[in-house]
Amino acid sequence: MVRDRWEVGGAYEAYVGRWSRAVARDFVRWADVPPGRRWLDVGCGTGALTAAVVAGAAPARVVGVDPSRGFLRDAAGLRAAGDARALPVRDRSFDAVVSGLALNFVPEPPVAVAELARAAAPGGVVAAYVWDYAEGMTMMRHVWDAAVALDPAAWARDEAIRFAMCRPGPLRELWAAAGLAEVSTRAIDIPTVFADFDDFWRPFLGGQGAAPAYVMSLPEDRRAALRDRVRAGLPTAAGGSIALTARAWAVRGVHPPA
Repeated sequence: MVRDRWEVGGAYEAYVGRWSRAVARDFVRWADVPPGRRWLDVGCGTGALTAAVVAGAAPARVVGVDPSRGFLRDAAGLRAAGDARALPVRDRSFDAVVSGLALNFVPEPPVAVAELARAAAPGGVVAAYVWDYAEGMTMMRHVWDAAVALDPAAWARDEAIRFAMCRPGPLRELWAAAGLAEVSTRAIDIPTVFADFDDFWRPFLGGQGAAPAYVMSLPEDRRAALRDRVRAGLPTAAGGSIALTARAWAVRGVHPPA
């Protein structure tokens, strides 16, 4: 079985890290946390959301937690290795508990959301965002649609199938089940423009993430067939550029005051 890999910060940055920063900035504004507050970034990865918090929210303190020691080496600021299902923090110790592009990779999302709520102070914000794998994350959709067309068994690896929770309804249900109030969701859409096909395809050869791990698991001839099918399906401009879009779904709730 092909397993997702999340270890090498540079390869992740080339794949989706560069796009996640724009989503993070929009998300931080929407989270609407006053200045001078304590933030916890769960699944901080290489630090895109942490950096957006520092740049846009004037926090008193930001702590990042992630299970990948490889990613933590590339992240800036206060950080600790840890599992979202058992956060290494005290109860009610943060004014904002957030997670970016990570919650769907936790084996037990309801347990993780309960942990996010536990870490939030009364009246604190608990918020997260995930990619819209089913429709809106078009760079991934082009690859998975081509992969399934060539090999129907690839369907089981498609993130749209594996991560059905990455939609507004399931996200609202997770937040409500954790006892959070004032729950709301929204889409965050950003442009993802690639200079040419190499700029699009090269990150899928880095092995970081579900789709790149699948691509690199293929024998060379099947990988080449997938590459050619993907290239044929992309909307390529006369100069070679490829303009796509990426959508993330965000969810926000408030820890009920004591």
